[in-house]
Amino acid sequence: MGDKKKQLFSLSPITYHLSPITMKKIGFISLGCPKNLVDSEVMMGKLRQSGYEITTDASEADTLVVNTCGFIESAKQESVEAILEAARLKTEGKAQRLVVAGCLVERYRDELRAEMPEVDAFIGTNQINDITTVCDDKVNTRSLPILKLGDQSATYLYDESTPRVLATPGYSAYVKIAEGCDRPCAFCFIPQMRGHFRSRRFGSVISEAQTLAAQGVKEIILVAQDSSRYGEDLDQPDALAHLMRELSHLDGIEWVRVMYTYPTHISDAFLDVLATEPKAVKYLDMPLQHASASVLKLMKRGGTRASLERLIERVRRRVPGIAVRTTFIAGFPGETEEDFEELLGFIRAVEFDRVGVFTYSDEEGTGAFELPNKVDRKVAERRQARLMKEQARISLKKNRARVGETMRVLFEGVSKETDLLWQGRMETQAPDIDGCVLINDAPEDFAPAPGDFVNVHITEAQDYDLVGGIV
Repeated sequence: MGDKKKQLFSLSPITYHLSPITMKKIGFISLGCPKNLVDSEVMMGKLRQSGYEITTDASEADTLVVNTCGFIESAKQESVEAILEAARLKTEGKAQRLVVAGCLVERYRDELRAEMPEVDAFIGTNQINDITTVCDDKVNTRSLPILKLGDQSATYLYDESTPRVLATPGYSAYVKIAEGCDRPCAFCFIPQMRGHFRSRRFGSVISEAQTLAAQGVKEIILVAQDSSRYGEDLDQPDALAHLMRELSHLDGIEWVRVMYTYPTHISDAFLDVLATEPKAVKYLDMPLQHASASVLKLMKRGGTRASLERLIERVRRRVPGIAVRTTFIAGFPGETEEDFEELLGFIRAVEFDRVGVFTYSDEEGTGAFELPNKVDRKVAERRQARLMKEQARISLKKNRARVGETMRVLFEGVSKETDLLWQGRMETQAPDIDGCVLINDAPEDFAPAPGDFVNVHITEAQDYDLVGGIV
């Protein structure tokens, strides 16, 4: 858990206000992806609206909420460790109640209830609205009904009227545009945890973005399990393209970014928005998972290396200067050395701007769990390391080409690595997952505030970060 024992969230000063009235304090630990973080922000918003105080000091919390991730083994282990640490705080400290929420609950609710009696309540991803009930110390939480998503009956969607407490810096916010997923990917358990795919209404997303802009948010990051399918279930063709364009015209918003798009749903209309709208950042996050046709078939994703190379060529042709980010899985069941070499060759040929590589996690309940020819863990880890070594070389090459250029950068404040430097991000860098721009020089007496845009002259290139001075 690291520093989560003491410091849970650094809440946005724009939306977070302490009340002078003595009230029950609730501390949150949110794990996993930005989509999970939005759920935590919504739960905090509902609690604050009901009169609770959200605290960033776990030792001061009367109630602790752990919002878990259950995607892969490492995430599950991190979630269990966070629950056990929160249980220790409940035993030894001030906390009187412990609530566990999120994806891990959807996967292992019965097991968690049986093995963790110190937890007062478990709520799944479709029970966000129950957070105020389970945090009420007058409620016998163990008597609450148990809800499951096995029948794909999930209906939960937050909307523009839902209160939120931003856990991101005040200048940047995630906006969830859809929930659930209908993809059959063999390695993924998300449809069982999150339910079927369902989009938010167009007007609801726009209204929320307007509210965020009025609060000072300058970067909107659209997230969903499958963002490129946004609006399909509402019979709205090219809805993501229309949404991006409309958001790009909002006063106060400077950057609109979308994460988690799917390769078969990258439309020309969507690419045209990225190419023509200045505020729609030239950045495409598109997890491909592999390049070998045989592995992609086993993954139930389809496609070939040739078809993916044609897709990347089309993206770069229609949106000059775009940064393409993707993720791959090393060691998927049935992945041969030949398959791996094809993936390695694909990365060398395409030269992605950003790449993340995960080793395969064998998850019970997924299609891949039943597949034969499992790859030895050490072999998978070696393959992952080779892929990342190759990407580091490519990234350094691309960064060196930036030296001498002056880039528009979103200033973020003191560097997360050292308090001797400032840092910021270009539009081609998403928060937390990509590199950053380290700032080692600025005009005398010039002190930008987090959220300001500055021009940075690049003087040095690192594997993933750039270094420069404000001009």
